[in-house]
Amino acid sequence: MRNIFIIFKRELKSYFNNPLAYVLIIIFSLLSMGLTFVIGDFLKMNDASLTSFFFFHPWIYMIFGPAIGMRLWSEEHRMGTTELLLTMPISAWQAIVGKFLAACVVLAAALLSTISIVFTVYYLGKPDGQMIVSGYIGSFLVGASSIAITCAISAFTRNQISCLLVAVAVCFVLVLAGFPRVTEFLRPNFPALADIGNSVSFWWHQSEMARGIIRLQSPVYLLSLIGFSLYLTGVIIRGKRS
Repeated sequence: MRNIFIIFKRELKSYFNNPLAYVLIIIFSLLSMGLTFVIGDFLKMNDASLTSFFFFHPWIYMIFGPAIGMRLWSEEHRMGTTELLLTMPISAWQAIVGKFLAACVVLAAALLSTISIVFTVYYLGKPDGQMIVSGYIGSFLVGASSIAITCAISAFTRNQISCLLVAVAVCFVLVLAGFPRVTEFLRPNFPALADIGNSVSFWWHQSEMARGIIRLQSPVYLLSLIGFSLYLTGVIIRGKRS
């Protein structure tokens, strides 16, 4: 744990010692709030819930997650410090977990920046607190999954822009796979494919949890995706190390 904390602290400082983390947090807050009030018609819906707020999160994470995670290993490769980092008395998985947790702190800070909308909902009515909590949990897990995927992709390349573009494309597919218009198009002729789309889709799992429906399959799938992505990162990093 000590080695993980050392890497975590190092990575967290690198985020907050430059404007990157602050810019990302501000952009996330403005996007999530702006889309909710302008496109989601939050005030006109007369509904004391955050359904319209969480509706946009998977789409935001399609870019936000890769923007956070694109530097995790690409920057190390570009600067030639990957080998130096791994020659320290730490294992590859400790470095991966430390970096990932630091990125998740930035994600958590971004979500925390939207807490004012919770107070707004409680001011306007009597919302279901369980739905709000489960929505935030789902949002965090989807965001963490997009970061983990980007972490694996960043282990392949030293170019952050390439990492960003590939990660956005992968996350886009994982969001779109369960979007209602896509599944409604597929279901009449390809019902099995529509079900698979829902089971792997960020949008579907997020929307279910935002409605207060926490099926075991949603956290299990998202946590498994995170675990697999970090494992894949370890395989790639160890391959480069050898």
